[in-house]
Amino acid sequence: MVSLRKRTQAPNPDSPKSGSRKRSKSMRREELESESEDDYSDLSCEKCGSGHRPAELLLCDKCDRGFHLFCLRPILVAVPKGRWFCPSCSNQKNLTNFPLVQTKIVDFFRIQRCSQSAEKPSPDCRKRRKRTTCLVVSKKRRKLLPFNPSEDPNRRLEQMASLATALTATGAEFSNELTYAARMAPRSANRAFLERDGMQVLPKDDAETLKLCKNMMERGEWPPLMVVLDPREGFTVEADKPIRDLTIITEYVGDVDFLKNRENYDGDSMMTLLTATNPSKNLVICPDKRSNIARFINGINNHTPEGKKKRNVKCVRFDVNGECRVLLIASRDIKKGERLYYDYNGYENEYPTEHFV
Repeated sequence: MVSLRKRTQAPNPDSPKSGSRKRSKSMRREELESESEDDYSDLSCEKCGSGHRPAELLLCDKCDRGFHLFCLRPILVAVPKGRWFCPSCSNQKNLTNFPLVQTKIVDFFRIQRCSQSAEKPSPDCRKRRKRTTCLVVSKKRRKLLPFNPSEDPNRRLEQMASLATALTATGAEFSNELTYAARMAPRSANRAFLERDGMQVLPKDDAETLKLCKNMMERGEWPPLMVVLDPREGFTVEADKPIRDLTIITEYVGDVDFLKNRENYDGDSMMTLLTATNPSKNLVICPDKRSNIARFINGINNHTPEGKKKRNVKCVRFDVNGECRVLLIASRDIKKGERLYYDYNGYENEYPTEHFV
């Protein structure tokens, strides 16, 4: 079951709430309609020069110039909270790279020193699995694969530093597990049996593979991924070595909360965790304060054939020991240097991706 990555939608011109086109002077759509055309006849986007789609024009609180949400780089899907300044007025400092110092990286990711041999499946275990599967007459199920870390420890440090840079720049701290904070949904609310249409159970051997991936990361054996800053897409993730189909990329993590508490959430990375028969029990993952590399894997433009071809990761929800979990899994072989993308829209197609590059 592919999950839907719930993100704050772009303003809908027909919605009464679409007014929040950002500006402290609040030029909402209703106001545009009530004001005379002469007052705003020269209002246009500084990037494309067009004044069309005024409900999607974002106005700088300092210089009062306009920018379409989809013309900004990286694209803004939702209107930001509070005051907003254009790139020229924001005085943004250059991105500060996280120091490539082992002790600082170890502390940032809370890497543990533990025995490596105890975590890897033994050859005998692999042989037993092969003999067992040979006796099965039915179609062989394709098992999930653990990621294959880069062999060079210095390269792994560079990979971790790239993620630390992105997390620091976005004001988030690293977490590799779902978190249950005060005044949010308790862990007891995360029950897979509540899923409206049922949730597939993660098979035992795949659950062991997921645990192996988690344990490897705790030892500093990192997935071969680099977070890079693209002028058009913002932070994005690319493979630092070839990745095989069905490899576990990462788990989608963050703070777990009830969807009803996040109706006015302004973040752009909210992921569905549980869709219950009772809507009041719906759960989402919010990675704005605590997250991992999943937050920076971008979505495809699923309105174009070219966009759909870029998809190389799938998002799947599983029942793991009775709890809902979200995994990002390679949907085909991924080449070194290839960027990772998945479809933010599972079944409902409610996330606006038509302006994605």
